[in-house]
Amino acid sequence: MPNRLYLDDLSVGQRFESGKHLMTAEEIKQFAAAYDPQPFHLDDEAAKKSLFGALAASGWHTGAVTMRLLVEGGAPIAGGVIGAGGEIVWPRPTRPGDELQVLSEVLEIKPSRSKPDRGIVTVRSETRNQRGEVVQVLTSKLVVPRRVT
Repeated sequence: MPNRLYLDDLSVGQRFESGKHLMTAEEIKQFAAAYDPQPFHLDDEAAKKSLFGALAASGWHTGAVTMRLLVEGGAPIAGGVIGAGGEIVWPRPTRPGDELQVLSEVLEIKPSRSKPDRGIVTVRSETRNQRGEVVQVLTSKLVVPRRVT
């Protein structure tokens, strides 16, 4: 992919914005049926009686959509979005009709001492819905290559 960034191109405070993805009830139920078959992800009536009060996407579904948005340009990292650890939180549920977008910021850059061809970059990515509400925060450590000279 063109315009991919190497470790040497990144700076603390640098920000990235992804494209958007519309979550549908059908997609939420299909993902849940395959990977997180809990009633509040699968059935509207069961979801109404749950903590969520209505159908909610699996956090893992939100995470998977976030990853796709990052890969498609929301984190234009050379060599791919390769994780070396992280933390994820879901402050509010993702609902049918939510249009998700990821806003990311570089928090830290550490060139490797033992592997001079790469480094670790800490990135905070907020997945937001169309109202700007944060539905997921992913703080990840990414392995980023240096530019080969």
